[in-house]
Amino acid sequence: MNRQDLIDAVGAQTETSKAAAERLLDMLIQVIQSEAARGGGVRLKSFGTFEKTSAAARTGRNPVTGYLMRIPSSTMPKFTPSSTFKDLVKD
Repeated sequence: MNRQDLIDAVGAQTETSKAAAERLLDMLIQVIQSEAARGGGVRLKSFGTFEKTSAAARTGRNPVTGYLMRIPSSTMPKFTPSSTFKDLVKD
């Protein structure tokens, strides 16, 4: 399912226009991104948690040359699915 398929499904299930469903999806994504970027988390019951995480600096190996190299610390977004979501996706 791609973005347009999701918009179509949300519009059909909520009996709203595709334009309204697209605005809703855009705002949902914007709110989640903004909250995670400022360091807060977004927890959606039965779905999961979006949050900002930090990775410490570490030493890695260049796969081409084999030389050790320093990988700087970084921050990145993280999604952790809820146990309900995990159970639904299981075989």
